[in-house]
Amino acid sequence: MKSSNKRQSVNDNDRDQQEDNSSFVLSFRTFIPAFCLVLAICIGYKGYLETRINTPFDKVKIVQKTGLAVPDRYWGSYRPNLYFGMKTRDAYSLVTGIMWYYPARTQRAEDIRHWCEQSGYLKGYSWTEHDGRNFGVQTINDDYVLINTSFVKKLRGSYGGDWTSRISFDSKKKKRIGETVSLLLYTTIENQTSGYIRPEYYDIVGVTGYTEGLGEFKIKISNITQSISHQSHLFTKCSGLNVIKETILSSFRLLQTDTERLFTFVNDLATVNVQSNLVVTQLTLRIPFEVDVIFESSSAIRQEQLTGNVYSTELNKHLKLFNDKFENTFKLSHKGFNASEIAFAKAAFSNLIGGIGYFYGSSRVLSEHTDSPVPYWKAALYTAVPSRSFFPRGFLWDEGFHGLLLSVWDLDIELDIISHWFDLMNVEGWIPREQILGAEALSRVPPEFVTQINTNANPPAFFLTLQFILKNFEEQLIEQATRLETLDRLYNRLVAWFDWFNTTQTGTLPGTYRWRGRDANTTRELNPKTLTSGFDDYPRASHPTDEERHVDLRCWIAHSAATIVSISNLLNKPSNRFLETATYLYDNEFLDKYHWSEKEGIYADYGLHSDDIILTYVQNKPHTNRRMERRVLKPPTYRLVDKTFGYNNLFPFILHIVDPNSPKLEKILTKIRDPQLLWTEFGLRSLSKSSPLYMKPNTEDDPPYWRGSVWINMNYLIVRALKHYSTVLGPYSKKAESLYHELRKNVISNVYKEYKRTGYVWEHYNDLTGEGEGARPFTGWTSLVVLIMAEIF
Repeated sequence: MKSSNKRQSVNDNDRDQQEDNSSFVLSFRTFIPAFCLVLAICIGYKGYLETRINTPFDKVKIVQKTGLAVPDRYWGSYRPNLYFGMKTRDAYSLVTGIMWYYPARTQRAEDIRHWCEQSGYLKGYSWTEHDGRNFGVQTINDDYVLINTSFVKKLRGSYGGDWTSRISFDSKKKKRIGETVSLLLYTTIENQTSGYIRPEYYDIVGVTGYTEGLGEFKIKISNITQSISHQSHLFTKCSGLNVIKETILSSFRLLQTDTERLFTFVNDLATVNVQSNLVVTQLTLRIPFEVDVIFESSSAIRQEQLTGNVYSTELNKHLKLFNDKFENTFKLSHKGFNASEIAFAKAAFSNLIGGIGYFYGSSRVLSEHTDSPVPYWKAALYTAVPSRSFFPRGFLWDEGFHGLLLSVWDLDIELDIISHWFDLMNVEGWIPREQILGAEALSRVPPEFVTQINTNANPPAFFLTLQFILKNFEEQLIEQATRLETLDRLYNRLVAWFDWFNTTQTGTLPGTYRWRGRDANTTRELNPKTLTSGFDDYPRASHPTDEERHVDLRCWIAHSAATIVSISNLLNKPSNRFLETATYLYDNEFLDKYHWSEKEGIYADYGLHSDDIILTYVQNKPHTNRRMERRVLKPPTYRLVDKTFGYNNLFPFILHIVDPNSPKLEKILTKIRDPQLLWTEFGLRSLSKSSPLYMKPNTEDDPPYWRGSVWINMNYLIVRALKHYSTVLGPYSKKAESLYHELRKNVISNVYKEYKRTGYVWEHYNDLTGEGEGARPFTGWTSLVVLIMAEIF
């Protein structure tokens, strides 16, 4: 009986175990699909996040017409990194350019002039007249050799028409008369361009060819005013625009005489590769001389060539139209400026508009969801550049300043530039702050600056441009439907851009903002740079944390919200949420709560900060080179960064947020005029002399940048703010007016004086001597001196 009960118990246990096993198998079988589904969703979502950085905002492009659809802007001097070159607004273009050297003085072929360089062998180069559409005139001062390059376009035919460029060499003070010059005129097509070019034997070897964008065309060299002592030609394969000079150098042979080193080509044009895409004609002549290079579209019917006297007549016609428009636009003669000052203003403006380039390619970008940098989509960019020699590419916040001057001259060009920039917006609402498009642009950029990170911003200065356009040219916007249509297409992207700033750059407290991209772990920087702010090494909180509050960024957001309100009202779109944000951020009591230092009487950043930090040499290992590292002498505390005073602290004033009746405005005006703080006879310095990091290098290799020098873009905004506060009702309007006139005069006189002394407009100016410093020529935002002269704000 006991034995039977035991067997029954075992059987029951077996059934229970089988049932448990079946339940487990069933549960496991149910779990596997669910797990796989969750895993697939996670992988898919990760992939989605990875692709957001290089997914365009949408399919509706702002730029509706380009290339041949805009014939008067199809051809241009769109290679600003060259002393002179022409190209089209095609993704892949036919391009032309020049090089030159002096056989009696040039020891190395590498010294041939081609790209604009920072080295000091040129005494100056600048477009002196350029209208952005039809013509341009440039002067190059090359050690007593005066070189003039000019071009004139003639719209006719079906493929963008004809143009001629004239290159002339003369001698200043006759010191170089009779000297030999070897001039190289080249034409190439990029490898991706459909079509061909080949040498054509006219009196001088020229070019014939075909591309889809240009149809059939010819390039001829004529009107040579001196006898040619030597000529040679090259037809070869060039792998890219970035290696044109290297390709030419590799084809040179040296003809050495007792007095000259002539680098030349073997004239064997019959055995070239059928894939050759570079034609070079070398002419060696004696100064003075001039040469015309004539591009003719086979689609055009013409009664006479655009050369010789015909060219001179056309050029003079455009010069007169330019000079008349310049005076009507800026009224500098009416304001009492003399001929020399007006010529300077024309050069500063012309080098900005003549420095507009057309680029095509893709950026390299990185997000927290990608393991390594990935390519952005390929796109075109029509943009001015800050400096033809040092920054020949697009910069986001610089372009907002460029647009102020360009929109005064040609509103449609500026709207075209804005449209190209906003077509670079991704689905997140982010625009990469530095545009390095194409091999030629990439070859000019240090590797560490190539990758753009999608958490990092740049000041939204295009809202500055748009506000300026609405204030000064609203009637012009309204009277032409295509302009309003452009603004309407821009609107959704402007909103997305604002929303991106207003979500990704927020601080830990409501109404506070923080620039991303600072390195909290650096040991080599005296103060971690804030490249995203545009102010680079301007002192912020010494120890970056999430608790930082940046006063300039808060003001940018407030200004941007107010600008969208104005645009919304113009386009009859709802503006309530932007109005609420603007009202919230313009509230002075709220601003004061987070940023006003009663002790110092300034607005300031907030963060984990110590003023007692130095750079000192550290010996890491025996027998190794010493290097400088930062040493914190006093531990940081959370506080306002109010021992530092400069441009950043003025932003509530600069963007007109401070109430005109506020006593704080009087304190700001008093500090502006203090010579021990910001005031100089050359303009306002970027950082006060009393600030702990005034003119201190940020690393052993990085000299001070935004730590005392005078910058013209910010002086323009400060002069503009003084003008604003001098015209609105308030107890400090007279004081603002007095400072306005004084500061305006100081800025104009120093930039002009340095241009006359050095031949250049500079990136920034020494606050103690007024001497130009940094990149030159820098007719990006420094050209705003023209608007200061014209009193256009």
